[in-house]
Amino acid sequence: MTGTNPLAALSEAGVSIWLDDLSRDRLNTGNLVSLIENQHVVGVTTNPTIFAGALSKGTAYDEQVGELAARGAGLDQAVRELTTTDVRNACDVFRGVYSGSDGVDGRVSIEVDPRLAHDTERTTAEALDLWKTVDRPNLMVKIPATVEGLPAITKALSEGVSVNVTLIFSVARYLDVMDAYLAGLEQAKANGHDLSTISSVASFFVSRVDSEIDKRLEAKGTPEAQALRGQAAIANARLAYAAYEDVFGSERWQRLEQNGARPQRPLWASTGVKDPNYSDTQYVDQLVAPNVVNTMPEKTLFAVQDHGQIIGDTVRGTAEQAQELFDALAEAGIDVDDVYAVLEREGVEKFEKSWEELLQTVTDQLARAKG
Repeated sequence: MTGTNPLAALSEAGVSIWLDDLSRDRLNTGNLVSLIENQHVVGVTTNPTIFAGALSKGTAYDEQVGELAARGAGLDQAVRELTTTDVRNACDVFRGVYSGSDGVDGRVSIEVDPRLAHDTERTTAEALDLWKTVDRPNLMVKIPATVEGLPAITKALSEGVSVNVTLIFSVARYLDVMDAYLAGLEQAKANGHDLSTISSVASFFVSRVDSEIDKRLEAKGTPEAQALRGQAAIANARLAYAAYEDVFGSERWQRLEQNGARPQRPLWASTGVKDPNYSDTQYVDQLVAPNVVNTMPEKTLFAVQDHGQIIGDTVRGTAEQAQELFDALAEAGIDVDDVYAVLEREGVEKFEKSWEELLQTVTDQLARAKG
């Protein structure tokens, strides 16, 4: 792959490049189309933080906010219309990619209200409502992998909804997510749905694992602990890929595959590097494997294009080495189960906070539009 554009090399190695950002400016200026044409971007993900940032900047939303204010739309309705308009339009931008990849890529994700993360019934209802509201076959509804989210994932899939499962931190929870996916497909088949139209990714968060474990290793202060810094996130994702290979090599999966089902691909999320001491492309270079998605912030995307080191598959066959790292972390006194629990709790809380910021921004904009 020497001499090849690193983004092209990544794509050739079987990694789908998705952008972890969406805004009306990106849609209106043609920036999103440019990224598809020039940076090998084949999908986009959104979350409450992304929408809060997009709506707080510039004037791109003013016209629609004015229309919503004029007809007396309530706050929740206004937020729903503003966000689903962007997502629907992005789905249309990616429709060619969707068709050209036989529905594998060209996907756009929208998150259920994060305040519902521990409410199975309301998460399910919102997922179904978002699916109907956006009304595009290349949509994915994001549902968090909380304990309460798992049955909502199964139920949404059983109704034919494509799902992006988000906020996965541990391999143990990832196994639960894959089980929820298979159960959803089994129920969808019983409900008469065409399994080939149902798609899913499992968003395994990467950088936050290093951030939390590195903090605890530094607190230990020993040379042995310091030597383990910056390795856990990649090892964690590599163990997740080994689990993916096991589940999607099983007889249970093969029965579904014979009925047209597609595997739920692992998606590497939170791949922007937070520690400046680390390579800014390591969560891309070191996580190359067939049939995965890497959703990158734009900064990471262009860093990979500029100086990414894509040497082919860097994941398969690494599970034993990855497990040895986790054994060493346990010996160093790191409680990884507690790490995962903290990360899930903080992940939900961060999205809830962003949602509140989004609500406040739209409240202020509606008030200004009403004069």
